[in-house]
Amino acid sequence: MSTSPETVKADLLEVFSKFKGQREELIPILQAVQERFGFLPESAMSALARFTSVAESRVYGAATFYTQFYFARRGKHTIKVCCGTACHVRGAAPLLEAFERELGIERGGTSNDFEYSLERVACVGSCALAPVVVVDEKVYAHMKAKQVKDCLADYKGKSRSNQ
Repeated sequence: MSTSPETVKADLLEVFSKFKGQREELIPILQAVQERFGFLPESAMSALARFTSVAESRVYGAATFYTQFYFARRGKHTIKVCCGTACHVRGAAPLLEAFERELGIERGGTSNDFEYSLERVACVGSCALAPVVVVDEKVYAHMKAKQVKDCLADYKGKSRSNQ
């Protein structure tokens, strides 16, 4: 997807058309912008500030406060490795390392082909299934490092919509 200033401007006009531009709409507008681009392009932030009459620093403040917002392009598939207490005790660290090796990226990174983003999360709330990995919306229970290749094979070349 192109994020040239001209493309961003045209796409933002479409996104903004669904809102009134009130400051109370800041979070829903940030969500809509991210939904459109997959992240929050820098050029969109000042336009959003003007549209909502909110200081640009406050727009950035809101976007950086919530972990759901990203300022860099993300992969088509998001892999979350739970490292909460139950998952940690049952082998989350070697599991995370296996994903890093297999994808060639570190946690918090995105693969060069923009297929995958890898995240370390504190808890997904499925402690009885530990260790747990969540890929997009699918939960993988009792994961082992040796299962990482098979897990990734399920997603190679697939978009989120064909899951």
